[in-house]
Amino acid sequence: MSGHIIYHPRYNISLCGLEKFHPFDTYKYAHIVQYLKDRGVITDGDLLRPKQASQQDLRSVHSCGYLCCLCCPCRFAKLTEVPAACLCCWCCYDPMVLAPMRFATGGTLLGGRIALDTGWAINLSGGYHHASGTHGGGFCIYADISIVIRTLLNEKKIHKALIIDLDAHQGNGPERDFLGDPNIHIFDLYNGSIYPKDRYAKQAIKTRVELQSGTRDKRYLDILRTTLPEVFAEARPDFVVYNAGTDIFEGDSLGALGVSDEGIIARDDIVFREALDRRTPIVMVLSGGYTKESAMIVGRSIENLLSKIRDRDQRLGPAPASLPLSQPDPAPLMVAPPVRK
Repeated sequence: MSGHIIYHPRYNISLCGLEKFHPFDTYKYAHIVQYLKDRGVITDGDLLRPKQASQQDLRSVHSCGYLCCLCCPCRFAKLTEVPAACLCCWCCYDPMVLAPMRFATGGTLLGGRIALDTGWAINLSGGYHHASGTHGGGFCIYADISIVIRTLLNEKKIHKALIIDLDAHQGNGPERDFLGDPNIHIFDLYNGSIYPKDRYAKQAIKTRVELQSGTRDKRYLDILRTTLPEVFAEARPDFVVYNAGTDIFEGDSLGALGVSDEGIIARDDIVFREALDRRTPIVMVLSGGYTKESAMIVGRSIENLLSKIRDRDQRLGPAPASLPLSQPDPAPLMVAPPVRK
């Protein structure tokens, strides 16, 4: 299915072998593409290649001071959680690490525009949800989620946005960026006992559900099926960013949850079905996922999504994203009660 999936070979990160000291598979994106090709789901011609996010794009959210501090090797090492990176010079890590992240941020921007035109898009990277306008961390440098929303708001292409953050970690970056903004609704379903535990950022979460470590499929999917329609009714968005971290997988020690691969595939299906049924444009970004199985799980989920979307389009015909959906008046939001460890 062409024109919806965004990827650039520059997404993949290498830093003279230092990337091996980080738990994230920095070649995950290439592995996802290879899986989809091997399965006959896509060809190279189906993939859209983004440009790097420009300085103007980055400055729509990031302060000049923050962008300048990225030239400091020790600050870079702290943000990427690779202490040995402080031995590198900027001229090495900028093209090898920061440029791939700028390409990924450009991919999220392109994905947002494609979603508005066609109804949906998937960026095979991005989801740097610990980065805000003035801070980074957790291997998140550029605030791609905030950037795509802020850009489209500034261009008056959208008026209300919904962030659905289903990564295992609290998405404190966009939360800090949009704290107090009535036009941004953040739904964050995460493990409350792990990083970053950002109390200040929590104030921005309009629908917050904290999970216990080890939460398994039934509990997780029951919460999602119950809460998501209420979130859409309350937010009434005209654009959705879906942060689809696979670190909720039962084998992921950093996420510390217990959702199976089939549960992740079902999760993504629930989110896409809800958005597409309401004709709300949605862009999906990949975020975290720290196991060897992560690329395979993402590939299988995308394969499932594409199959379901093809079947839906054959039955109903593709619905223009610009066609408004008649929605009922919003009912009072009933948030699933937080589950605390």
